[in-house]
Amino acid sequence: MHWQDYTNLMVRTLINDLDETNYKYTDSRIDSTIAVAAQLVILELDFKNKYVVDVIQETIEPDPADDNQFINLLVYRAAIIIVGGEVKIEASNAIAIKDGPSAIDLRGVSSTLLALYRDLSNKYDSIVQDYGYSTNIGSAILGPYSPGSDYIVRTFNDYDFRGNYFRN
Repeated sequence: MHWQDYTNLMVRTLINDLDETNYKYTDSRIDSTIAVAAQLVILELDFKNKYVVDVIQETIEPDPADDNQFINLLVYRAAIIIVGGEVKIEASNAIAIKDGPSAIDLRGVSSTLLALYRDLSNKYDSIVQDYGYSTNIGSAILGPYSPGSDYIVRTFNDYDFRGNYFRN
């Protein structure tokens, strides 16, 4: 599966797990997270290709290697899942201890991870919004008082938008 080779690297880059000698996450864990993220992304948006995700087998059909928008959404969603798990773990370890002149404060780790989580979530939301705008090109919202709605109503029946008959 060609897409797994570079999505794995992209996710590792976003979560800063690039030290090959000491990976925090195994390749199989990253791949399973990517499969879960793919399932969540296809539930959230409609794509030109109808993707079928098998989370257990970690497959996506058809191969999304050429669909950059899907891949970008998938990678960001996977990174959000991973960093969200780290935030949860570190939040339970966020303590501050003072004993006389000595102090240990582990709250900064959790706040830094939370900032990364929010940043990834905001970027993901921005990509989703941009994708929504790019797929709805040519759509318009016309209300009864929009300048173009009078013409549209007249082409479908003999009454204008106010209910006045205008044909003889």
